[in-house]
Amino acid sequence: MQMPKYIQDFLVYLTAIKGKSQRTRKEYEYDLLLFIRFNVAVRNDLPTDHLQAIDVSRFTIEDIQQITLEDLYSFLEYCELVRGNGAASRSRKVATLKSFFHYLKAKRRLITDNPTDELEAPKISKKQPIYMNMNESLQFLEGLSFSRHYERDYCMMTWMLNLGIRVSELCSLDINSVHNDILTVRGKGDKERNLYLNEQCLATLKSYLSVRPAMLKDENQPALFISQQGTRLTRQSLSKLVRKINDKSGLNKTKLSPHKLRHTSATLLYKSGADIRSLQQILGHSNISTTQIYTHVENKEIQRVISEHPLNKL
Repeated sequence: MQMPKYIQDFLVYLTAIKGKSQRTRKEYEYDLLLFIRFNVAVRNDLPTDHLQAIDVSRFTIEDIQQITLEDLYSFLEYCELVRGNGAASRSRKVATLKSFFHYLKAKRRLITDNPTDELEAPKISKKQPIYMNMNESLQFLEGLSFSRHYERDYCMMTWMLNLGIRVSELCSLDINSVHNDILTVRGKGDKERNLYLNEQCLATLKSYLSVRPAMLKDENQPALFISQQGTRLTRQSLSKLVRKINDKSGLNKTKLSPHKLRHTSATLLYKSGADIRSLQQILGHSNISTTQIYTHVENKEIQRVISEHPLNKL
């Protein structure tokens, strides 16, 4: 179905001006179309259990101008009660709506009032990240012995556990991303950062590069990590690989994913003495509050610290 031009223009603005990724753009598009379809259904007394079939092409700017704060609340209530969206998912939708209405008012001057000015995001309870400890990390790596492409997979898992890079960042690496012991990573918002490759990372890279030529189907393939078909590896294939390693290693860590390897790397770095600012730079966080979730300390460590208090030695 054809979407309204003002939405198309907004999505172009997200990528061309704001530097958002195509993945983020798709998420914004999904949220906005869902919101408009919900409004069409409510205004026309249509059932909300088949919103996907609703045509939004005739939802005009005049219709947008009639949206109120109460309409926004109704949409978020629908997302929670009918669609089962949690606080994090609803918070993302709030961010989408705020960005969209700000664009319409401040950038395009298509509306005079912004109904999201007073819209608050749902409170998200802070959860401690799931991660592996040192022994579990070693057991996880030992589970790679089954792999047909051991050198490649061992290199990728070592890099994720040592560097804490996102799975999307790992997949997007090219051969020319490596300069001696420096790795240039392109993160969220197309922002680049340089990471130092330690001895372990360099050793696994050397092993992988020795077998990479045999995997190539095209000598001009720029991707660093390639599949059996000689193409760039995908996020989905990496997720599947992590689940398989988790199973083969006997670790059976609950909900282990590539992102949990990032949590593991950050936690081990922090526990080994990395300061919060260095950790922020390594992880590529734009806001240090995001990095601070890794400053959690295990209860056993708290017990040890208190036990070593000078007054306890008297």
